[in-house]
Amino acid sequence: MRAPSYTLRRALPADAPALTGCITAAYAEYAAQGLELPPVAEGVLMDIRDNVVWVAADGRNILGGVILSVRGDTADLMNIAVHPGAAGRGVGRALIGAALDTAREAGHSVVELATHRDLPQNVALYEHMGWKVTGRSGVKVHMAITLD
Repeated sequence: MRAPSYTLRRALPADAPALTGCITAAYAEYAAQGLELPPVAEGVLMDIRDNVVWVAADGRNILGGVILSVRGDTADLMNIAVHPGAAGRGVGRALIGAALDTAREAGHSVVELATHRDLPQNVALYEHMGWKVTGRSGVKVHMAITLD
């Protein structure tokens, strides 16, 4: 397996506009399908300030990002987005790995997330990575993974 052509690093406030654009691009296909989505690209600067945000960068380009909340007893993967132009490069898997490592280092044994019921490919991908469905509410499919 060849080394990735991008680096993972913690997001900086200056990354907020590029990460917002990346998130918008990543979810554009789903929005065009008419899926009921939360405002996934809003508040990125606040997320960088208040949460743990990792980005995958190729030089000055942001290829993807993951937002993790590790407040209190809960670790929550709040958002994962990969720019469509970076698909197939392992960016999403690497970002999720960084988020899980961060949660583990913060002392959490479980990480939770919610995905959309009309994106069964996302549920299948997470299940392949070891996540389990823990419930459903409205358009959300709730999932969790137990950390080693």
